[in-house]
Amino acid sequence: MEHGSISDPSKSTFSLTDEDHTLANALRFTVNQDPRVAFCGYSIPHPSDNRVNIRIQTTGESAKDVLKDACQDLMLMCHHVRSTFDKAVGDFKISQTVKDMHIK
Repeated sequence: MEHGSISDPSKSTFSLTDEDHTLANALRFTVNQDPRVAFCGYSIPHPSDNRVNIRIQTTGESAKDVLKDACQDLMLMCHHVRSTFDKAVGDFKISQTVKDMHIK
């Protein structure tokens, strides 16, 4: 859910339900990498409340568009980490198989 000003779309607060520090901190980091961003931070209203508020203020762009771009960038980063990890696991398994065969 977005809480923002209709007259100024460059400043908005987004409430994400059923999320915690894991996603919020990753999104905050990714949003802050964007040169269009003047400020990005997040808060959790109450520890027992599974909700995160992310505040984004831009230099003029729509905060909603910046958040969408950050989500896409975060998905690409996660995909890269996953594929790199899967390749490393595969390489390790192959190297272990070769060692077990006593091939020099």
